Parts: sequence; C-alpha cells; structure tokens
Amino acid sequence: MELSKNFEPASVESRWYSHWMAKKYFSSTPDERPPFTVVIPPPNVTGVLHMGHTLNETVQDILVRKARMSGFNACWVPGSDHASIATEAKVVAMLKERGIEKNSLSREEFLKYAFEWKEKYGNIIYNQIERLGCSVDWNRTTFTMDPHYYSAVLKVFVDLYNKGLIYRGARMINWDVAAKTALSDEEVEYRDVQGTLYYINYKIEGDADNSSPQHITIATQRPETIMGDTAICVNPNDERYTKLKGKFAFVPLINRRIPIIFDAYVDASFGTGALKVTPAHDINDYNLGLKHNVEVIDTLNEDGTMSAAAQIYVGKERFAARKMIIAELREKGFIEKEEVYSTRLGYSQRTGVIVEPRISTQWFVKMAGLAKPALDAVVNGDIKIHPGDKFLATYKYWLENVKDW
Repeated sequence: MELSKNFEPASVESRWYSHWMAKKYFSSTPDERPPFTVVIPPPNVTGVLHMGHTLNETVQDILVRKARMSGFNACWVPGSDHASIATEAKVVAMLKERGIEKNSLSREEFLKYAFEWKEKYGNIIYNQIERLGCSVDWNRTTFTMDPHYYSAVLKVFVDLYNKGLIYRGARMINWDVAAKTALSDEEVEYRDVQGTLYYINYKIEGDADNSSPQHITIATQRPETIMGDTAICVNPNDERYTKLKGKFAFVPLINRRIPIIFDAYVDASFGTGALKVTPAHDINDYNLGLKHNVEVIDTLNEDGTMSAAAQIYVGKERFAARKMIIAELREKGFIEKEEVYSTRLGYSQRTGVIVEPRISTQWFVKMAGLAKPALDAVVNGDIKIHPGDKFLATYKYWLENVKDW
C-alpha cells in the first residue's frame, strides 16, 4: 500500500465518524454504570467555532472519552445558544432584504422568521463540532429555545424568586443604545481615547450682599448630559468653595436651580474641584445622589436620543446633540476653556457602540450565596485548580468579589 505524501484527513475522518455513528458508540441510555455527564457550553447559533471553542471542545472530548473507556456511562450533550441580540441583528438584516420592517411584526411573527433563519444557518456549528470528531450524543442535541428547555428556564426562575435569590431593582447598568439592551460588565470593552474637557460656568444664585462668587466652573467631557444635572458637589475641605454652603446654582441653557452639596468623594485637585452630579448617567454620580437624596433626571431615550426630560434638543441623537449644545454654550459665553483630555470609554462587544451608564429596572440574581459553595470547594481542596499557583488567586478574587448578575 502506497501512502500519500500529502496529509488529507477529510476522507478518513468522515469515514470513521460515520462508523462511530452507525455503531452508536456515543449514545447514552441510563443503566447500572456510574454516570459521567457533560453539557457542552453552547456556542452561539449565529457564529462559527473559533480557536477557543476548539480548545474547549478538545479538552471535553478527552475527558468524556477517558470516562467512557474507564467504565462510566459517559454522556456528552451538544447544543447551541439562541444568542438573542446577535440573532435578532441577523434576522432584521434578512427582513430588510425582503422589504419587511421589524416594527411591523408581532413578537410571534418575528419569532417565526427567527426560527426560519435558525433552520437555514444554525447547523454550521453542529457540522463543525462533528468535523472535530467530538464524541457527543447527537440524539440529545438541545437548542436554548426548545420548548422543554424554555420551560425549565421559567421553572428555575420562579424557584429562585421564591427562594429570595432573584429580585428586581433600579440599578445603574451598561446600556447598548443600538441593541437597546443591558450589557454585563464582561460585555463592555474599554478603549483609551482622546476627548475634550469643557470648562462650563454655572451661575450662582445671588446673595443680597453679593458675598458669593457669580459663578462656579465645572469640567466635563459630556456637555450633552448637563440637562440631567441635579446638584454640584465640592470637597468640604476645599477652601475655595466654603462660601457656597447652602447655596444654589443654575444649569446653563435650561436654568434649572440645583443645590451645591459637599462630599469628600470629590477630588479637589482634579479639574476645578467642582463636580456636576448627574445621577442618571454616571455610576459615581448615582451613588452620590442616593447619599444626598438628589433628584434623578434621565435625559436619554433607550435609542440614545435626547428625551423629553432634557427640555432641549429632544429627539436628537446623543452625539449630534453634544455638538449642538457645545455650539450654544460657546455662543452664550458659558464655556470658559477647552482642553484635550485622555480617557477610557466603554464599547459594546455586541454592536461596537459607546455604552451608556443608565438607570434601569432589571432582574438580578443574588450571587454571594451561590458563589460560596463553589469557593469553599476549592479552598477546602475538594476541587483542585491546575496550575494552582497561577489561577487559584484569580479564582478566589472572582468569587469573593462577585456581583449580583
């Protein structure tokens, strides 16, 4: 037999995989053997396998095959994730090609198109898993929107709620204005960018004896949010502003009267040492607002346009509104100076747009109690991490500082 000089695995691999399937080597039915079950972390139905998936699937395949050869009833369950935001974008694009607007469809009608798209394009992932030679039980293939899976999700949600582990509350979240959805911290990518720091004068409410300064200057990168300002905060130890205790200022362009508050949180050495407090659009401002009980005014709509609460430039896209507001502030003499400034901005992994901090009512899972058993299992040595000298500290840090999800 003459061996080929070229490595041509396709024909050999497909022949062997067909043989394994015909013999049902990877099928699993409960019996007297000890079970060894792995659920594949479901890749997104919209995508293709990347090197991370390939490594993950290879490691799982090694463990499952070893268990199978060691006498365990090994069951490796394949599946895919419906990836709602990514899938929606693909389906919307398909509908546009057909001249159909998503807004003209009911939820049920849109889902029909989504499943149509999934049936046409969703098997790419499965074909790739097969090409890798993964020893999964294809009879158990699960999609995260299959009826039995969806019912299980609802049941678990209700169970967790009844146990007090799920709650609903107003929280500062990462908001994607393009996808119109909340993002987890892990879905936000930070980039260093060059911006502009605008020094804006806020008129101080006058005293009868004119003992207070006529204005206070605030440095901000986001002039489009000034309509959401509900306070100005300075450091109580900053002697420049001691005369302003109990005073009020006026927000430029809309003339809203807001209090001047004092808190050690403010860095007196940064900018002018005075901070505009915009609770609806910054997590630190939100926390300050809670502490000092100041009003929350959300000046942005879900799609990133200016809301009616902004009073001016209503309906304008946020960055277009920024340019208009800067122009008006300059024209009316509110801007004292401008400086180039380096900062970090968060971008959505899903759509690439700049993320907006936003107050939203969301469902959260209390994570501390759920993370503790996983932390204890490693600390007690029941589960060992390799290499422990490199990743044990990281694992502990993650679980000891876990946030509600």
